[in-house]
Formats: sequence, C-alpha cells, structure tokens
Amino acid sequence: MVRLIVGDEKCKCREETLNVNMIFVEKSNQIVFRAGMKVWMKRVLLTMLLWIGLVQLMALDETWRPRLLKSWPSCSGHSDVSSSDDTLSSVPHITSPPPKRIYKNNGYLMVSCNGGLNQMRAAICDMVTIARYLNVTLIVPELDKTSFWADPSDFQDIFDVDHFITSLRGEVRILKELPPRLKRRVEVGKVYSLPPISWSDISYYKKEILPLVKKYKVVHLNRTDSRLANNGLAPEIQKLRCMVNFRGLRFTSRIEELGRKLVKILKKNGPFVVLHLRYEIDMLAFSGCTRGCTNDEVDELTRMRYAYPWWKEKVIDSEIKRREGLCPLTPEETALILRAFDINPKYQIYIASGEIYGGQKRMESLAATFPQLVNKETLLESSDLRVFQNHSSQMAALDYLVSLESDIFIPTYDGNMAKVVEGHRRHVNK
Repeated sequence: MVRLIVGDEKCKCREETLNVNMIFVEKSNQIVFRAGMKVWMKRVLLTMLLWIGLVQLMALDETWRPRLLKSWPSCSGHSDVSSSDDTLSSVPHITSPPPKRIYKNNGYLMVSCNGGLNQMRAAICDMVTIARYLNVTLIVPELDKTSFWADPSDFQDIFDVDHFITSLRGEVRILKELPPRLKRRVEVGKVYSLPPISWSDISYYKKEILPLVKKYKVVHLNRTDSRLANNGLAPEIQKLRCMVNFRGLRFTSRIEELGRKLVKILKKNGPFVVLHLRYEIDMLAFSGCTRGCTNDEVDELTRMRYAYPWWKEKVIDSEIKRREGLCPLTPEETALILRAFDINPKYQIYIASGEIYGGQKRMESLAATFPQLVNKETLLESSDLRVFQNHSSQMAALDYLVSLESDIFIPTYDGNMAKVVEGHRRHVNK
C-alpha cells in the first residue's frame, strides 16, 4: 500500500512537473512571440513613417526639395504656372513658405537700384544673392525715382513685398525697414554708402563689403546694376539668382489682374506676337544709334545724352555702333525681319514698349505690312490704365506679363527685357 501510494505520488509529482514545464515552455514561447511581434511592428511603423515622409517631400515643389532628392533650386525645373487666362502670373505661386534659415546676422544691407524695371529686377536678384552669402539682413530694396523715367513707384507698388520676404526666408532674412535704433542713425546721415565694383564675384563682397558691414552695422550699396558677375560663379549662386527672379519677384495683384485682362483680350482674337520694339528716345540717346533720324532728331538725342551725367559715353559714332551690332532694329528693319520669319500678317502684333521715337511716321512701314498692331493703350479702356499713368515701371510690368504669355516673343534689342523674358519663358515652359 505504501509503495503504491509512493508510486502514485511520484506519478503525480511527475505529472505536475511535466505540466509546469509545459506551462513554462508555453509562456516562454508567448514571450518570444510577443517580443518578435513588437520588433516587427516597430519596423513596420518606421517603414511607414519613412515612406510617408518621402512622399510628402516628393510632393513639395521642386524648388524646395532637399539637396538629397534633387539639385536645388533649379533655374529650369518644372513650374506650376499655367498659361491659361485665369492663372497668368509672373511667378509660380508657392503654397507654403520654406522654413526659416538660421544663421548669425553679420549686419544690415541697404540697396538702391537704378534704371528701368528689368535693370532694377536684375539688381534685386544680385543683392539678395550677395546678402545670402554675406549672412546679412537685407532691407527691402529702394527703387530708382530720379532717372530718365522718373517713376515714383516704391518696391511694394510693383512687387508683392510680403511674398518676396516669405518666399525667400529659407535663404535670407529680409525686413521692410531697419530696426528703430539703426533707422534713426540712417535718417541723420550716419550710414556708410558706396557703389560696388561692377561685375565682381562673391569673393569681392566677402573681402571688401563684409568687413564694412561688421564695422558699421549698416552699409548702403548704391547703383547696384551689374555689380555681380554673370559668369564663373558657382551653380548654387546662379540658381539662387534664378529663384529670386522667377519665384521671389511676383507683381502686385493689381498689376497681375490687369495683365490677365490684356492676355484674355489678345487670346480672344487669335494668336499674337509680342514685339519688344526698343526704339524709344532714351534708348536712342543712350546708344547713339540714329539710323533713319533727321538732323534735328540727331541733335536732340545728342543733347539728351549730354544732359544725363551718369550716361558716361558721350561721343558716339552711330555707324560704328551699327557695324558692331550694338544698335536696336529700326521699325523699318523690324518689318523686314517679321516678313523673313514668315509671320502671318493677320496675327496681332502687340508692341511692348514706350512711345516710339518719331511716332506714326516711323511706324508706317511696319503698319503697312502688319496692320494688326496693338498695345495696352489700344486694347484697354483709359480708366483701366489711369492708376498706371506716369508710372513707367508699372506699365512695363504689364508688357512683361503679356510677353510671358505670347505665342511668339521677338525683341529688337538684346537688352534687359529681352534677357529676363527669355529666361522666364524657358523656366516656365521647361
């Protein structure tokens, strides 16, 4: 009996031990399984997060993509500008601003731009780029009010200043005005001012201008056209200039709305050619190109050239200039060129320029061959243009917008307008 009891107890002990072992193994398996599941779930979640982040980055406009994904920013990349009447814009509209760039502020840079609209536009691009590489805060540029054009417009009258500041804040800090303490110093004339050396590279600004900014806290650069070299610069510098020109500089809503109206009228009447007929009095006086002008007109243009001290070249041989290819086409020569291009005489020819020197008499040959000559004054009501009168840069902005949307754009002189419009059309249509 005792042995049987002991045997049964041994059996029970063995069974209990076996059960405990089985429970322990089962729990161990559960623990291992749960640990494996946690690791797997973490990997899945991490993969999903990385994928979502990648998709969001790829969804951003390519100008703001990180360098890892694409060379940044691209001057000739895809743009979301539509050529339809309702979406005409001087720049692609950016849905969200780039992140602020954090850097040590070395001081403040004030700039004064000289010349016409596109000359000042190019200067703005250069000055933003210089401010970026000097790590200085740029004050919204001052525009020329004393040149031949005498346009009283401020920056915010032509460009969307808030968009300008916000769209470029990932590159450079821009303020509408100086902080109060520095502003008072400038108002009493205590500011270091100088014209930079023309066609300089970034090293000049780092070696010569940056020490002045650090010393005086505020430096004013005047006459800023053509102060940064066009060639031999790093690709990142050139891309930043393009970014400012084609994305940072958006015209005001008032200008863009009237530009849309002009384009809508033109497209309603069929294909149209924009002819940038650079044959205004200032162009001829400055260049000394007088082919086809009377003796009295030549004298008038010469007197005008001597009247403006910043036009450095005074004695000019018109024929030598022409042989060197430095003169704009005359209206008569332009008519021959359009015929050589086989432009349909029924096409509208939109004249994007100011008043043609010599008036209707100089336009007779062109009008005889291409009778559909139009401009903003003939297409719009006088009430539409009333607020733009005596504001040559704002009027030029309207021509700029129409030029971007034209079926064909033909400049008669390789100047600022021709270069900027050509680059913008390439950028938009890439």
